[in-house]
Amino acid sequence: MIKLPENRLAAGFWIALAVALVAYHLALVFSGLVPNLVSRPLHMAFILPFALVFDASTRLRRITGIVFATLGIGAALWVAANSDALGDQYGFIESDLQLAVAITLLLVVLETARRAIGWPLPLVAALALLYGLFGQYIPGEFGHSGTPVESFFGTLTIAEGGIWGTLTGVSVSVVAIFVIFGAVLNAGEAGQGFMNVAAAAAGRLKGGAAKVSVLSSALFGSISGSASANVASTGAITLPAMTKLGYPKRLAAAVEAVASSGGQIMPPLMGAGAFVMVELTGVPYTGIMAAAALPALLYFLAVWVGINAYARRFDLRSIDEADRPAPRDVVITSLFFLVPFTVLLWGMFGTGFTPEYSAAMAILAAALLLLFNAELTFRPRRIVERATSAVLNAARQVSMIAAIILCASIIIGVLSITGLGVKITSLILQGSGGLLWPSLLLTALACLVLGMEVPTTAAYVICVSVAGPALIELGLAPLQAHLFVFWFALLSTITPPVCGAVFIAAGMIGESWLKVALTAMALGVGLYVIPLGMIANPDMIGLAEAPMAALVAFGRVAIGLTLLSAGLIGARQPLPTAALCVSGIAVVFSGLWF
Repeated sequence: MIKLPENRLAAGFWIALAVALVAYHLALVFSGLVPNLVSRPLHMAFILPFALVFDASTRLRRITGIVFATLGIGAALWVAANSDALGDQYGFIESDLQLAVAITLLLVVLETARRAIGWPLPLVAALALLYGLFGQYIPGEFGHSGTPVESFFGTLTIAEGGIWGTLTGVSVSVVAIFVIFGAVLNAGEAGQGFMNVAAAAAGRLKGGAAKVSVLSSALFGSISGSASANVASTGAITLPAMTKLGYPKRLAAAVEAVASSGGQIMPPLMGAGAFVMVELTGVPYTGIMAAAALPALLYFLAVWVGINAYARRFDLRSIDEADRPAPRDVVITSLFFLVPFTVLLWGMFGTGFTPEYSAAMAILAAALLLLFNAELTFRPRRIVERATSAVLNAARQVSMIAAIILCASIIIGVLSITGLGVKITSLILQGSGGLLWPSLLLTALACLVLGMEVPTTAAYVICVSVAGPALIELGLAPLQAHLFVFWFALLSTITPPVCGAVFIAAGMIGESWLKVALTAMALGVGLYVIPLGMIANPDMIGLAEAPMAALVAFGRVAIGLTLLSAGLIGARQPLPTAALCVSGIAVVFSGLWF
């Protein structure tokens, strides 16, 4: 439960503001078209209090947060109120007031991102701004011809580009709705439903507690879209269960970290990446889901095979029958996520509604289910607590993602204005000698490094903006290039030295993070191999267009991953390990020759 201020008036203010934020985004879905220079600034105005003030840990942070939030809200509301006039200026600032508004918006966006996710992304955005302002003084091909300050700041802040660009549009219209959907689901019994279904399906198997972690994390992660949130939520149940059964601590924490990381590649949410991908590729959301489904299943298959290998090595027990949920509990709690998911899928595939409209209907269904509980009793106090948790969590999560996207939008805007993105693309092409595979490896390395410093979605957006055109120019389909970059932007969740999911899981169980990370890398080998497998087996992401060819490619990569996992974990001698790993890699990349 989120901690609210003890003062009832202050608590009531935050609850009312969270309700208003949720209602605003739902109203945008149901009310029809709203001008972008109105809806996007209002989106920023709503998220600033939660990003800057709500979680402030000290009095100083709270006071400065209030100052920044007040300035940012005022500037955003000014843009919304003057949207018609600004639309005729085509991104050119015409007065000192407009320049002050522009500078205020940029500073507030940088500070909001800094408070939300730390220094790295705001620093990159600040360097991008400095490059845009002074890049004309850089000699050589990486300088630019210069842009008038009025045009530079105006394009970033008072036109439908920069911080009000397409990425922010995705945050407003789609990401926010799905995040609200996840928050409402998690406030009810859906999370327990995921755990019960997973325990009923896998609890009796050898290594059952670890497999329950995999299944529950895949289900929970499909709506949370956050590796860290997934570890903290499902790990609170699965980690004690595994240690109780005698699982090695490093293995228990690694299983949870790897399984939770898969939530960001598992449709429908994919950590907001799916919706950004829709905007950047032009591929419909249903097409993104279809393309991402088989690779995500392969990832969890590789984890499952690895757990089987560890189960044989350590004689991992199944969950005791007394600790498994009763069939009645499984059926009842599963309805709490099956009903909203059915509404969501019926809306998207049965009626052809847009994803955001379908998700809005699913939110209403999930909200109705907050009136009930697993015991089928009516508890008004508990209903109020769940509703409060739903709106507050939704507001915080929408604000977190919006802070990231607004800051990333500055970088994308500067790349576009200055032409730096094209120059970096040319550098990648030159550095790889115009060859695809060296370009892929350079891109993967860039994604890994950037992903260590910024969240997955932001790392994906920045990397694909500069490397995506190069990969497409070298022959990759746009969706193939985007999925490749997105997967490699996720590597840092389990790869040292910055491995967020590993740190959280290791801390929860009291084990060395390095031991957990090494075990997680072996279990999560699919995270390193599958993106390359998608390039070697392009049919694998074509499930919607050619299902049989996609399934054949899926089977081929599955065999390769099975051999690879067996070699890394199951084989205990150097020769069998090398033989299985080489065979697995050969099978995965056999699509290049057959």
